[in-house]
Amino acid sequence: MQPAEVVPAAGRHGHPSPLLTDHRRALLYGGVLIALTIGMLLGVGIHPSASAPITTLPVIGRVDASFYDATVRIRGPLLTAIFKVFDVTGRGIVTIPLRIALLAVLCWRRRWGAATAFAIVWLISEVSVELLKVTYHRGRPPLPLVGTAGTYSFPSGHATAGAAIAVSVVLAFFPHGARRRKWIIAAIAFAFAMAFSRVYLGVHWLSDVETGVLLGTSVALLTFAVVDEIRHAALRRSLEGRMADAIPSVAD
Repeated sequence: MQPAEVVPAAGRHGHPSPLLTDHRRALLYGGVLIALTIGMLLGVGIHPSASAPITTLPVIGRVDASFYDATVRIRGPLLTAIFKVFDVTGRGIVTIPLRIALLAVLCWRRRWGAATAFAIVWLISEVSVELLKVTYHRGRPPLPLVGTAGTYSFPSGHATAGAAIAVSVVLAFFPHGARRRKWIIAAIAFAFAMAFSRVYLGVHWLSDVETGVLLGTSVALLTFAVVDEIRHAALRRSLEGRMADAIPSVAD
């Protein structure tokens, strides 16, 4: 008789809980988002800073200009006050302590896989934004309502960080099921609100924030999927080794 296959319950008997219900499907989704991000990078292209919002694919630049004009027309005291709060919450003075605190909680709970993925997302997203900004050196829109930490516009650091943090928090802290799905909707809403606030405040073009959301989301999704794939493969090898050791004992 062949021994029955042993599949450990998630989070039991010392086995780590999976970060994703289907990490390979998440890899596929992340790959699609990365492809869209690359498409935006190619569509925007590299141009003199003062020529913004001109883009390699003209339609992107035209939409950027039209959308910016539309947001200027709807500016008002209430929306401006709300989106200035978003501006502060997206700055490093808030996001860095927040990320450190969340990482500390994961480590305290011994969620090593989630902590590793969370830290990698932080590193990759921040480095990617800085490299892209100095590569594209895209100029910002006129008439900003808030100050900016840097000169260049593309991609939006606030939009990238907002999406990366929101997706990472959902994947790291909320278990599978209806509760996680609700928080995924909340994370998407937050990422889009942060992105819109950057255009409304006049510090980014629409394509800046679109690329930022795509970049932050894809980095988070792919990183968690890859970490889960590695953990899954290691666990599978461990189980196969244990079963191989157990079979001779049963035969004896």
